[in-house]
Amino acid sequence: MNYENQYQKYRGKNILITGGLGFIGSNLAIKLVDLGAHVMVLDSMIDTYGGNLFNIEPIREKVQVNISDMRDIFGLPYLLKNKDIIFNLAGQVSHIDSMTDPETDLAINCVSQLAFLQTAHQHNPAARIVFASTRQIYGRSKYLPVNEDHPINPTDINGINKTAGEWYHKLYHDIYGMNTVALRLTNTFGPRQLMKHSKQGFIPWFIRLLIEGKTIQLFGTGEQIRDINFVDDVVDAFLLSGIDDKAKGKVYNLGGEPISLLDLVKRMIEVNAKGEYRLVPFPEEKKKIDIGDFYGDYAKIKNELGWEPHISLTEGLTKTFDYYRKHRSHYWS
Repeated sequence: MNYENQYQKYRGKNILITGGLGFIGSNLAIKLVDLGAHVMVLDSMIDTYGGNLFNIEPIREKVQVNISDMRDIFGLPYLLKNKDIIFNLAGQVSHIDSMTDPETDLAINCVSQLAFLQTAHQHNPAARIVFASTRQIYGRSKYLPVNEDHPINPTDINGINKTAGEWYHKLYHDIYGMNTVALRLTNTFGPRQLMKHSKQGFIPWFIRLLIEGKTIQLFGTGEQIRDINFVDDVVDAFLLSGIDDKAKGKVYNLGGEPISLLDLVKRMIEVNAKGEYRLVPFPEEKKKIDIGDFYGDYAKIKNELGWEPHISLTEGLTKTFDYYRKHRSHYWS
C-alpha cells in the first residue's frame, strides 16, 4: 500500500525523536525530512547503545541534533515545547545488559520514561506520543500467533521495565487524556543498526559475521521461530500511528512472516553468496531468558491503520548487506 497521501499531514509539523541517532530513529528522521517535517533528534550517544551521527548523514544539515540524556529532566521542558508529534524511541534494549546492570535499565527504560511523560503532561499535553515498546514483554508465548490480549509475562528485567514504560504511556492517556500510542516491535533489521557487538539483536551480528567471512554460531537446534520486519516497514508503522486519530490510546503489535532461525541464516548466506554456520549449545545465561518460538498477530494495526509489512525478507537483506558493505567503516568498532 502507498501511504504517501496520508503522510502529507507531516509537512510543516514539528517533530521530536528521542533516540533519534539510533537505528529506527534515524531511518524515521530521514523519512520525516523527506516529507517536509521540522525534525529534532535527541540522543544520549552512549557508546554501546547505537547512536551514530553517520546515521543521519543524508539529512545532517536539515535536522536539529540535541545530544543529551533522557534522564536529564531539566532539559526536557525545552525539548518538548511546541512539538506536534513525539516519537519516543530512546531506551536500553540489551536483554543481557539488563540482567547484569539492572539499575541502569531501570533508570533508562522506566524512571526516565515516567519523568518524560510527566514533563510532557505539564508542558505539552496535546502532543501525539508514539512509544517504541517490544514483543519481549509477552515472554514465552502461550499460543501463536500472539495478539495484544496475550498475557504479559516478561522473562528478563528489560521486559519488565519496557512493560512499565508502555503502561505509563497508557496511564497518562487514561487519566490525563494524553495522545499516546504504543507499538510492540518484533525483530527489526536494516541499515543503520548497531554492529559493534551482538547485544542488540542477532540479525545485524550475523550479517557482520558473514561480511567478515566468519562462521555464524546458531544456538540450539535453530528451529526457533521468529517474525521479522525490515526497518522501512517499521518506519511506516510509526508514521501511521503518529497521524491517525484511531491510534490514540492504542497498543499495536507489529509482525511479519514466521521463519525459523535456521532458514533465516540460510537465506542470509544465499543473499551474501557465501557463508557458513554451525549449531552450538545455548549459553546458560541466554537460555534462561530465551522466549522460544514467537510470532505476532498484527491484524489489529492492519484493520485500524492499514499497516502491514511489504518488503520481503530477501529484498530487505539485500539492501542491508549492500549498505554495510558500502559504509562498513562507520559501523565496525
